Amino acid sequence: MKAYSPTRWRFRRPSVIPGFGMALGLTLTWLTLLILIPLSGLAWRSSELGWTKFLAIAFDPRTLSALRISFGTAFAAACLNAAFGVVLAWVLVRYRFPGKRIIDAMVDLPFALPTAVAGIALATLYAPNGWIGQFLTPLGIKIAFTPLGIVIALVFVGLPFVVRTVQPVMEEIDKEVEEAAATLGATRLQTIFRVLLPGLAPPVLTGFALAFARGVGEYGSVIFIAGNLPFRSEIAPLLIVIKLEEYNYAAATGIAAVMLVISFAMLLIINLIQSWSRRRYGYGT
Repeated sequence: MKAYSPTRWRFRRPSVIPGFGMALGLTLTWLTLLILIPLSGLAWRSSELGWTKFLAIAFDPRTLSALRISFGTAFAAACLNAAFGVVLAWVLVRYRFPGKRIIDAMVDLPFALPTAVAGIALATLYAPNGWIGQFLTPLGIKIAFTPLGIVIALVFVGLPFVVRTVQPVMEEIDKEVEEAAATLGATRLQTIFRVLLPGLAPPVLTGFALAFARGVGEYGSVIFIAGNLPFRSEIAPLLIVIKLEEYNYAAATGIAAVMLVISFAMLLIINLIQSWSRRRYGYGT
C-alpha cells in the first residue's frame, strides 16, 4: 500500500460546499474583466507617453493642485466620517429612542440618492444665499465653491461606509464587557478608549479606507458645490474630464495613472495598519 504523505500540499482542499473550481474560475473571470483589463489598458495607454511626457503631466502645477485637493479633501472627509460614523453606529446599536428606524434608514440614503442630486442640494443649502449659507456668510464663513464644500459633500457620500462597517461588529460586543470594566474601576473614558475602541479599530479602518476611496473618485456630488476653480477648488476627476473633452487622451490617462498609483499606495498603507490592528486587538471582545 502506498504511504500517504500528510505534508504534501494540495491546491484543492476538501470543503463542505462543493464547486470550488467553478467558483474560483468565475471569480477570476469577473476580476479580470472588471478590474485587471481596464487597469492594464490604463497602464498601457500611459506607457505610450514615455517618461518625459508622463512626468511633465504628473508634475504640471495644475495637476498637482488638483491631486492635492482631491486627496486632501478625501482624507479629511474620511477622518470626519471615521469619528462621527463610530458615534452614530454607537447610538444606533446601544440606545432605543423614537425614530430610530428612520435614522437607521437615512444612513443608507447616500447609496440610493444620485450623486448629482446630492451635489445640487448641498450647493443650494450652503451657497451664500442658501438656507444655511445665508447665516454663515455674515460670519465670514464660505462653504460653497471652496474646498470646505468639497469636504462636506464627501462626508455626505462616505458616511454610510463607516457606519455599516462598524455597526455589525459593535452589535457583537457584549454589554457585560463594559460592566466588567466599570466593576474593575475603569472610568467611562477608559472603557471607551482602552476596552471598546481597540476592538473596533479594524472595522473603523476598513470604513475609513472605503470612505477615502469613494471620496478620491467622487465626481457628481462635488462639481456642483466645488466651484471648479483651477488651483483652488478643481478636483482631479474633473481635470480628467476636461482633458477628455479637449481630446487630450494622453494627459487624461496620465493623470488617471498618477491617481491610481497614489490611491494604491495609500490603501496599501491603510490595509497594513488594519492587518496589524487586527492581529493586535482582533474584531471582538
